[in-house]
Amino acid sequence: MMDQPFQDDEPCYVISVVARLVELHPQTLRYYDKIGLLRPSRTQGRTRMYSPRDVEALRKITRLTEDLGVNLAGVEVIMNMSNRIEELQRELAAVRETAQRELAQLRARLQMYEEEERRRKEGYGIIEVTPVEKDLE
Repeated sequence: MMDQPFQDDEPCYVISVVARLVELHPQTLRYYDKIGLLRPSRTQGRTRMYSPRDVEALRKITRLTEDLGVNLAGVEVIMNMSNRIEELQRELAAVRETAQRELAQLRARLQMYEEEERRRKEGYGIIEVTPVEKDLE
């Protein structure tokens, strides 16, 4: 298994490094923070710290604005919708996993009841009954 140096949401890049990574001016990154498009973490000294997830978000913002011509208001809507879709997909996966677990439990219980029923029926056989005549004296 490969060790990753940072988690996706661990702040590890300062603004100058991120600006070079995404080819945007640091002032543009500050503006995105100011308007709430992207909220990097802050150190105690208020230095912006960006995570790998933030870098990917900035790349997505750049694609939307530069390649597709989407304005920043549209970018915000798209980003919010994308985040909501990801959240719903995680919820759906959790519900699906729970349903599969419960279905497996129900199938096991049904199999147990069917086996009990089969054993019960095997225990019943045809019993011949011979009528006994009563003496009527």
